[in-house]
Amino acid sequence: MGSNYMSDPIIFLIDTLFSLYILAVLLRFLLQWCGGDFYNPISQFLVKITHPPLKILRRFVPSIGKIDTSALILVLVLQMLADFSILLLKGVTINIGALTILSITQLISLLINVLVFAVFARALLSWINQGSFNAAASILATLTEPLLDMCRKVIPSMGGIDLSPLAALLLLQLAKMVILPPLHELANLIG
Repeated sequence: MGSNYMSDPIIFLIDTLFSLYILAVLLRFLLQWCGGDFYNPISQFLVKITHPPLKILRRFVPSIGKIDTSALILVLVLQMLADFSILLLKGVTINIGALTILSITQLISLLINVLVFAVFARALLSWINQGSFNAAASILATLTEPLLDMCRKVIPSMGGIDLSPLAALLLLQLAKMVILPPLHELANLIG
């Protein structure tokens, strides 16, 4: 009882703080990759809180086309650090290969969850708040439009009803079911 009494709140704090910052860096990466509006207040917030470590990393890690590799490296390092800290507090040892795969698996899961939430929220906003500008709606449109556009090319409009959000949600759930289990198995094999 003594070791869990203090380690559980510490694990909660580590997980929460790292997760929030990882989410901020991931959102900044996605907005940059999708060509988001960086004058949007939400984008400005993301830039301000993620700029210091990215400024340092960009000195050593160049971007590859539209891919901000320094943001990807930062996200991976932060996730690995969070996972290592949490596992250490739980008394679990893991090798670097398994830790890397575990962290990549969690980042892919986070990416899919972000996209699922964004598609769902955008669909809800399209029913509720049509025609008015909202900073959050603008961010959601930027994040989801590439995926929804791909779905629209496959599924035509049905009498004015856009089924692309439904197709995107099904596609994302399928991706989660196909991609994540093999990565979990690989991490277990290595670790």
